[in-house]
Amino acid sequence: MSPWRVRDLEEGDLDQVVRIWEESRDTAADPAVSLAEVVSALRARTPAVVAVVGDRIVGAAVSSTAQERAWVLRLAIARQWRGHGIGSALLAGLEKRLAQAGVRRIGALLPEGEVGEQAFKNSGYTGRPDLGYFEKLLPAESAGTTVLGQLGGVVPEVGLWDRIAGMGAEKTLIERRLVLPLEHPEVAGRYQLVPPRAVVLFGPPGTGKTTFARAVASRLRWPFLEVLPFQLADDAHGVAAALRRLFARVEHLDEVVLFFDEAEEIASERQDPTTLAHRVTNELLKLIPQFRRGERRLLICATNAVRSLDPAFLRPGRFDYLIPVGPPDAEARKAIWIRYIGPDRADRVDLPALVEASDRFTPADIEYAARTAAQSAFERHLAADPADPPDPGRLTGDYLQAIAGTRTSLSEEDIRAFDHDLRSAARV
Repeated sequence: MSPWRVRDLEEGDLDQVVRIWEESRDTAADPAVSLAEVVSALRARTPAVVAVVGDRIVGAAVSSTAQERAWVLRLAIARQWRGHGIGSALLAGLEKRLAQAGVRRIGALLPEGEVGEQAFKNSGYTGRPDLGYFEKLLPAESAGTTVLGQLGGVVPEVGLWDRIAGMGAEKTLIERRLVLPLEHPEVAGRYQLVPPRAVVLFGPPGTGKTTFARAVASRLRWPFLEVLPFQLADDAHGVAAALRRLFARVEHLDEVVLFFDEAEEIASERQDPTTLAHRVTNELLKLIPQFRRGERRLLICATNAVRSLDPAFLRPGRFDYLIPVGPPDAEARKAIWIRYIGPDRADRVDLPALVEASDRFTPADIEYAARTAAQSAFERHLAADPADPPDPGRLTGDYLQAIAGTRTSLSEEDIRAFDHDLRSAARV
């Protein structure tokens, strides 16, 4: 039995696959298909396979389809695993999936001598010396790509969703209400379920609202565009005008997660109609319904104090959900500690003691304390006798000392205010 097996490429594989592509190049010639094009094909969920040895990826093949024709965009094999038949097995696995999709003809474009050339020959592919390859590089970028770059938007790295530790209740709720309907709009349509267009995440500072927003974009593989109040305030024409221009430019994007942090700064309750805050809030109230017309756009507003938002924002019709993101409970704190300590070393640490000592800590507080403890252990290791280094697993004291020295983000007043918002405003 071979030590490797072929399976479908999964979302969390991309980092390893890209590394293999970059490290396994055999020629100086540029590949016919760029890495960006390959990643774009993966976002479209075209057939792709990997060869794995244990948990390690040692080869990958990605395709693109157009009716009855498909192209093998990239084939890569880790250098130490070449000559074992992995290339032929990857092609066989890819061909099986393409045949199931109705493909009849498969092609590939490779620089001469590129890795995988022999695998194609062994798998029955025929060279076409009678064909010439022509290429033209157009200087103009697409309107969407240009706008996204100008606005400072990014496509978050794959896997952010899976790396969120703890916060299980919030994660499950956000996945069910936001991610799944947007990932499966056709299924949602069968049940007359309209996927969300705008939501509010509320909770004390440091509880992970921004992390969740980025993770949603990563899971959907949509561009993420974060807007901070000071960026709008810097506009020479005023905040209201900056909002209008921002939403007008976002209209050019086919898909986007538009994230407003500290939303209370631009959507505060209207009181005096002569104030700037009143005009800005009015402008945003008019722009949100226009934004909601896009089927693959999601507006996420984060606030520490949902009670400070104008009541018009909280009525159904503008925001689909008002989702609380509260402080982590004991189980969540345990999961977060395990993430930063490392699953392979967590059993060497007194986790219950850390969980109890970090009561009222946010995920950000735990990250800071864990980093402080790691720094202490690192410095002690460097200062120790090289012949008798300290045991890196015995760090409970370091963690407890770091916890004692960490100023918590949350006060009793913060907790009471969140409990009040939870009872009066949550809509999930």
